[in-house]
Amino acid sequence: MGGRMPEACLRVVGIMRSVSSAMTAAGVEGLAAIARDPQRALLAFDFDGVISPIVDDPEQAQASPRVLRALTSIGPGVGAVAIITGRPVSFLTSCEGFGELASIPGFTVYGHYGREMWSGEAGFRTVVLAPASGEVAAVREELARLLQQPGEYQGVWLEDKGSSVAVHTRRAADPLGALAALEGPVRELALRHKLRVEPGKLVLEIRPDGVHKGDALRNIVREHQARAVLYAGDDLGDLSAFAVVDELRRAGVPGIKVCSGSPEAIEVAEAADVVVDGPDGVADLLESLAQKIDGARQVE
Repeated sequence: MGGRMPEACLRVVGIMRSVSSAMTAAGVEGLAAIARDPQRALLAFDFDGVISPIVDDPEQAQASPRVLRALTSIGPGVGAVAIITGRPVSFLTSCEGFGELASIPGFTVYGHYGREMWSGEAGFRTVVLAPASGEVAAVREELARLLQQPGEYQGVWLEDKGSSVAVHTRRAADPLGALAALEGPVRELALRHKLRVEPGKLVLEIRPDGVHKGDALRNIVREHQARAVLYAGDDLGDLSAFAVVDELRRAGVPGIKVCSGSPEAIEVAEAADVVVDGPDGVADLLESLAQKIDGARQVE
């Protein structure tokens, strides 16, 4: 990570003391820019592991009530709030508490890494970032046959995301061992069908190339003409969005990269400006940011 602020400076900044022991100087600048001009800021988040705690069955994932409260509190005061996820939009719109999020002005959901979009103004629509691949269906069938081999991959299961397919090992007796055993066959299968493999937390996702969260984040920033950006993620698929935050900084747009911490994705923590403790840490950060915004308003 970049150079970190001295402890004395962190005490002056104050906002992150309950969230993390350290933050990069660029992250401090990004957070301060959001607090100074929240109406021109974008707050963007992954869903799983950031807004929702990680669970064994992804279909049972629900947003953390604390994060929901924090988002609905801070949301009306910022320029835009977005969720960028590999899940389909339909999953998020069916989650408990979605109505609360939908009430936030400027709130949008980008599903399938940006292929789909939902917003309060426009409802649901499909966004073509890259052509859908018929190869995904063929890979899905071959993976299903592979996992049916007796005793080989007990507890491993497939998640059909429509435009991609994910192989989960979290329920296996030896999740890490199962992941290691599957990586070779999965990569060979993806290569043969000209698809890419996106590794994650005890998961290997196979999807078309050229579709990632970074493209979605770049499009949202352009659409809202954001002048400060926060992106929070927890998995390897979020690194492309972190790269866009870096890109924006070089163009003069301050930003902060937040990792919702997990020992399963060390690379994300290393690329972040600050690491928080899961969804509760995300809620802490949002609550602290809301206080900072209120403080800036009082000074005015």
